[in-house]
Amino acid sequence: MRKIIVPVLAVLFLSSCSITQPLYYWGGTQNGTTTYENLAYQSYDKQTPKSICNLVAVYENMVTQPGGTRRVPPPGICAEYGYLLLQPETATAFAENATNSQKKLFKTDDYGAYFQTRGKELLEKEIEYYPESIKFIQPLIKKLAK
Repeated sequence: MRKIIVPVLAVLFLSSCSITQPLYYWGGTQNGTTTYENLAYQSYDKQTPKSICNLVAVYENMVTQPGGTRRVPPPGICAEYGYLLLQPETATAFAENATNSQKKLFKTDDYGAYFQTRGKELLEKEIEYYPESIKFIQPLIKKLAK
């Protein structure tokens, strides 16, 4: 009996220590926090045109190239990004301050029109990926439509 228990316990112990891939991709890590956390904090704490451009670039990467095991953007990211794009100052700040590599993320020079369309699309995507968010996103869509 003892010959069986020890190997079984060893297998269970070692299998519980396996490295798992995260469920969602949050834009990489820096100093123990994700790139998303750092840029979102900077943007909301001391918002500058540069911080808006950096945040737009990180959001675009997270939405267009989702990682993690689910291969969809993390919960709330599409809504947060869509709302940011729908703010009138975002397109202006991006057009005037984005780097060339950030501008290459979008195949347009008319950021105002593109961001409006993309913002609404992302709010709908949030509902598609996370149906439980409809209670929060639907009223927001109605409010922004006015």
